Amino acid sequence: MKVDGHGQAKVLTPHEIGKLFKAFGSDRDRACLVICLYTGCRISEACSMLTTDAYDAAGVRMKITLRKANTKGKQETRQIPVNSVLRGYLEIYRSRAGKQYLFPRRHGREHINPKSADEILRETCDRLGLVGVSTHSFRRTALTQMSSAGIPLRVIQEISGHRSLQALQRYLEVSKLQLEGAIASLFCFGFMFFPFRN
Repeated sequence: MKVDGHGQAKVLTPHEIGKLFKAFGSDRDRACLVICLYTGCRISEACSMLTTDAYDAAGVRMKITLRKANTKGKQETRQIPVNSVLRGYLEIYRSRAGKQYLFPRRHGREHINPKSADEILRETCDRLGLVGVSTHSFRRTALTQMSSAGIPLRVIQEISGHRSLQALQRYLEVSKLQLEGAIASLFCFGFMFFPFRN
């Protein structure tokens, strides 16, 4: 867990996510971090999105576009399907989206700075007493949840944009419950090969 800016960002529980999203002061802040959670993108990718990356004339797009120019390493453009939860948040936010940038600064010029998004999150976490949370928590939570749900790592890598599976695996957290479940699954082999005898 992250302590004083060191270590990995905390993977959030559903309860913590709910508390955070209720506590954010604006739909802009909420929508920005919801995009990170439901697409697994980095905060810099979310902050720099164009409005047309999320909306078209008919409403919320079927896929969010993360442009190559805004990705880490400027590797390639990614398109992430929009699920029903993300769609709901984006529909609520639509009337507040900027003309050019999805998440504009106060006076509509440029996009919100990722450092500003980080400060907003830190202030909210301080109020709620949440420790170890950073903007990267939303990305780590998304990727860990997909892994826990049994989504193949290669599919998660397509979503996350990591260059290698090795880089992706550093993001994924393994819970104590998962470890216990993995060991418990070996129990059946004992009966198959070494039956108990009286």
